[in-house]
Amino acid sequence: MACTGSKSCVKSIMFLIVFVLLSMQQCKCSELELLLVMKTSMKDPLGSLRDWISSQSLCHWNGVVCDDLSHVAKIELSGKNLSGKLSETIFNLPYVESIDLSNNQLSGEIPINFSSCLALRFLNLSNNNFTGPLPQGSRIPLLETLDLSNNMISGKIHESVGLFSRLKVLDFGGNVLVGSIPKSIANISSLEFLTLASNQLIGEIPREIGLMKNLKLIYLGYNNFSGGIPEEIGELTSLYHVDLVHNNLTGEIPSSIGNLTNLQYLFLYINKLTGPIPRSLFNLKKMVSLDLSDNFLSGEISELISQLEKLEVLQLFSNNFAGRIPNALTFLPNLQVLQLWSNKLSGEIPKDLGKYNNLTILDLSTNNLTGKIPDSICYSGNLLKLILFSNSLVGEIPVSLSHCKSLQRVRLQNNQLTGELSLEFTKLPLVYFLDISGNNLFGSISERKWDMPTLQMLNLARNKFLGTLPDTFGSKNLENLDLSENDFYGTIPKNFRQLSELMELKLRSNKLSGEIPDELSSCKKLVSLDLSHNQLSGQIPTCLSEMPVLSLLDLSMNQLSGEIPPNLGKVESLVLVNISYNHFQGNLPSTGAFLAINSSAVVGNQLCGRGDGITSGLPPCKSLEKSSIWWFFLTCLLGILVLLAFSALVVVFIQRRRELKLKKVESAQDGNNWEIQFFDSKASKSITLDDILGIGVPYKGFSEISNTQVFVKRLNVDIPKSFWTNIHELGNIRHPNVVNIMAACKSEKGGIVVYEYVEGKDLSEVIRVMSWEHRQKVAIGIARALKYLHCSCSPSIFAGEISPRKVIVDGKDEARLRLSLSTMGFTSSKGFSFTAYVGPEYNGISEKSDIYGFGLLLIELLTGRNPSDAEFGKRESIIDWARYCYSECHLDTWVEPIMKSDAVNNQNKMVEMMNVALQCTASEPPARPCASDVVKTLDCFVRSNSCGLGLKRCSSV
Repeated sequence: MACTGSKSCVKSIMFLIVFVLLSMQQCKCSELELLLVMKTSMKDPLGSLRDWISSQSLCHWNGVVCDDLSHVAKIELSGKNLSGKLSETIFNLPYVESIDLSNNQLSGEIPINFSSCLALRFLNLSNNNFTGPLPQGSRIPLLETLDLSNNMISGKIHESVGLFSRLKVLDFGGNVLVGSIPKSIANISSLEFLTLASNQLIGEIPREIGLMKNLKLIYLGYNNFSGGIPEEIGELTSLYHVDLVHNNLTGEIPSSIGNLTNLQYLFLYINKLTGPIPRSLFNLKKMVSLDLSDNFLSGEISELISQLEKLEVLQLFSNNFAGRIPNALTFLPNLQVLQLWSNKLSGEIPKDLGKYNNLTILDLSTNNLTGKIPDSICYSGNLLKLILFSNSLVGEIPVSLSHCKSLQRVRLQNNQLTGELSLEFTKLPLVYFLDISGNNLFGSISERKWDMPTLQMLNLARNKFLGTLPDTFGSKNLENLDLSENDFYGTIPKNFRQLSELMELKLRSNKLSGEIPDELSSCKKLVSLDLSHNQLSGQIPTCLSEMPVLSLLDLSMNQLSGEIPPNLGKVESLVLVNISYNHFQGNLPSTGAFLAINSSAVVGNQLCGRGDGITSGLPPCKSLEKSSIWWFFLTCLLGILVLLAFSALVVVFIQRRRELKLKKVESAQDGNNWEIQFFDSKASKSITLDDILGIGVPYKGFSEISNTQVFVKRLNVDIPKSFWTNIHELGNIRHPNVVNIMAACKSEKGGIVVYEYVEGKDLSEVIRVMSWEHRQKVAIGIARALKYLHCSCSPSIFAGEISPRKVIVDGKDEARLRLSLSTMGFTSSKGFSFTAYVGPEYNGISEKSDIYGFGLLLIELLTGRNPSDAEFGKRESIIDWARYCYSECHLDTWVEPIMKSDAVNNQNKMVEMMNVALQCTASEPPARPCASDVVKTLDCFVRSNSCGLGLKRCSSV
C-alpha cells in the first residue's frame, strides 16, 4: 500500500519497527520461560544450569546456542549428569533445530508433544533412563537425526515410524522393544543409518528394506529375528556396514550380497546360517572385516579370498568348514586377525602364513591340522596372540617364535610337539599366558634363565620335562602354575614364597621329594594346592592353616606322616581336602572341610574319626566309644519315627497313585493310541488328551482348559525306552522355584510334556531392568531349586542348562527354573553340549556342571555381561574377566550401570556374590561348592551386611 504523504509514511514505518521489536521481545520472553520450566523439572548436581536465570540473556546460558535473531537454535547438555523428567516445554521452543541431552540420567516417558517441534533437525536422547513407549512417528518436516538408543523404552515400533520421511539417522538400539520391524519403515527413503540392535525384536527382516536405497549402515544385532537374510539386501549398493549378529537367522547367505561393492564390514556371527560362503562375496574388494563365526556354515574356504586385498579381520570360527586353510590367505597384505578355530579344517598350516601379512591374532585351534608350525608366523613382528591348541601339530616350537617379542598370549597345548624349549623362548618379555601342556616336550627347565616379567599363567603339564624345579620364573605376577604330570624331581623350591600373586599351584604326578616347605604359606592368595602323586615326606606344615583363601588341598599318594594339624579344620575357605594314601595317624579334625569328608579322601592312613563313620568311614577314636552308644540309641529312635512317618506316606501315595496311574487312550483328533500319565491330580480332572493335542504350537503360548493354564513342549525326536521312568522323576518334582510338569503323553509318533503355565517373562528379557533386590531374589531362588534337585531328589536330578532363558521370573518376582529335557536324554547331547552354561570339562551333565552354570548366571546378574559377549580385553573368557575385575578393579567398573545407585549401600553383598560366582565357576569340578553351601552363603549375606561363614574366595580357572 502506497503512503499518501511523507509524514504518514514515516509513521507507518516506525509503527512496523516497534511491532516487530515487541514481537521479538515477547518471543524471547516465551523461550526464556519455557527453558526455566524445563530447568525446574531436572536435578543438576554439577551445576551446569546455574546460570539459567531470568536476569541474564538466555543466549549466554550454558548449553544454549542462539541464532542471528537471538532465538534458541541449539540445546547442548550432553554428559551433564542431569536427572529427573524431561519437560514437554522443550518441544515448544519454536526455532530450536538441535537438542542433545545424551549421556545423562533422565527418566520417565518422552513427552508426547515431541512432534510439535517443527524446526527440529537433530534429537539425541541416548544413554539415559527413559521408559514408556516410543514416540509415534509424525511429519516433522526437517528432522534428520533421531537417536533414542540405550534407554529402557519398551513396546512396539509403530507403523507411523514411516512418517519420519526426512530421517537420515534412526537409532533405537539398546532398549527393550518387542514385536517386528514394521514394513512402513521402508517409507523413510532418505535413511542412511538404521540401528535397532540390542532389543527383543522378532519376526523376519522385511523384504521392503530393499527399497531404502540410501542405507549405508544396518545394525540389527542382538535381537531374535528369524527367517533368512532377504535377497533384496543386495539392492542396497550404498551399504558399507551390515551387522545382523546374535539372532536366529537361518538359511544360506544370499548370493546377492556380492552386489554390495561398497561393503567394508559384514558381521553375521551367532546365527543359524548354513551352506557355503557364496562365491559372489569374494567380489567385495573393499571388505575390511568379515565375521561369519558361530553358525553352521560348511564347505571349503575358497582360494578366491585372495581378492579381498583390503581384508584386515577374518573370523570364521565355530562352523563346519572343512578342507585345507587356503594358501591365498598368505598374500593378504593387511590381514591382522585370523580366527578359524573350532572347525574341521585339515592339512598343514600354509608355510608362508605371516610372511606377507600383518598378523596380530592367529587362532586355528580345535581343528585337525597337521605338520609343523610355520617359521614365518611372526614375520611382521606384531603378533600378539598365537593359539593353535587341540590339533595334531608336530615338530619343535619354531626358533623364530623365541624372537617374537610382541607375543602376549601363547596356547599350543594338546598337540604332538617335541624338542626342548630354546633359551630365548623363556625370555619373551610380554607373554602373560603360556600354555604348552599336553605335548611331548622334554629337557630340563631349570638350566635356563626364566625372564618373563609379565607372566601370569604358565602350564607345562603332561610333557616329559625333567630335572629340578627352577627357583623363579622371572615374574612376580604369576597367578597359575601347573607343572603336573612330568618327571620333575628334587624338592619344592622355598623361593616359591616370592610368588605373592599365586592362586593355583599344581605339581601332581612328578617325583618330588622332601618336605612341604613352610614358605608356601607366604602365598596368601593361593586358592588351590595340588601336590598329589609325588614322594613328599614329613608332616603337613601347621602354617598352611594360616592361608586365608585356600579352598582345595590335595596331598594324596605321598609319604607324608604325623597328625593332621587341628587348625586346618578351622580354615573357613577350605572346601575340598584329599589326604588319602599317606602315613597319617591320630584324630581327623571334626570341623570345616573335614566335617563331611568322603572316605575316599582319607583312606590309606591310620586315622580315627568322630565315631559315626558315616562319611569318612574311619573307626571311632577311643574317647568317643561311649558317646557312640548314645548315638546308636538316638539313631534307633529316630529310625522308628521315620518308619512310622513313611508308613503314613505310603498310604497317601497309594491313594494318589490310583488317580495318577498310566492310562492308554485313543485320540479322537488323530486316531492314534496314546499313553498318558498325569502328575497333578487337578490336571487329571480338568485336562483331556484331546485338549493337549489341540494346543498345537510347541513351547509357545498356553491354553485355558477348565480354568487351567498349561504350557506344552512337543518332543519331535526318537522317544527312548526309558521315557516313563525318566519323565516320572521329573514329574514328581514339586518346588516353588521349579516349573512343575503336570502331565506327559507318548505315542509312536512322538511325545508331549505338559508344564504348568507360569505367568511371567524369561530372565533374559527382564534382567537388564531389574533392581539389585530383585536380582538377589532370583539368585537365591535358583540356588534353592538346585539344592532341592541335588540334595532332596533321589536319584539326584540335574538341571542341565542354567541360563537366563531357562529361568522364568513370575509376577511375584520369584525365579522359576525350567528343567532342560536333555537331562533325561530327550534331546541330542551334541546340541546340548554347545551351551556356554555347562562346565568346560563337559563329559555329561552333573551336579558340578549345574553349579558352573549357576556361577555364570550370578556373573550375568551382577555385571550384565554374558558368555557370548565378544570382548573381554586381555581375558580369554567372561570368567577370566570377572576374576580380574574382582581382584583388581573397583566395584563401579564391573557392576551393571543400572545397579550403581544400589551399590552405595550394598557393596559388600555384591562383592561377596561375585566371590560365590567365581567359586562356582572354578575350572576343577571338585573345587566348586555344592548347592547347599551356596544357599547357606547367599542366605547369610542377604540377611546381613557381610557373612563370615560359607564360601570365601574362588578357585582358579
